[in-house]
Amino acid sequence: MKGNFMSVALIVIGAIALAVNLDLIEFDLVALLRKWWPLALIALGTALFFTPDDGRRKGSGSSAHGGD
Repeated sequence: MKGNFMSVALIVIGAIALAVNLDLIEFDLVALLRKWWPLALIALGTALFFTPDDGRRKGSGSSAHGGD
């Protein structure tokens, strides 16, 4: 899934850059970042929340291996 997201993100970024270069749309990145920068924090937190852990922390208690 991570590879699919990166592929789509690169396609979208490339399409936007091409449209700006061809004067099809007007895009002010600085103004956009000034207004929407908190969205990056929300997206990062959401991604970290939904990222599966690798199982190292799973069962870290003393009864994980049935120890006496």
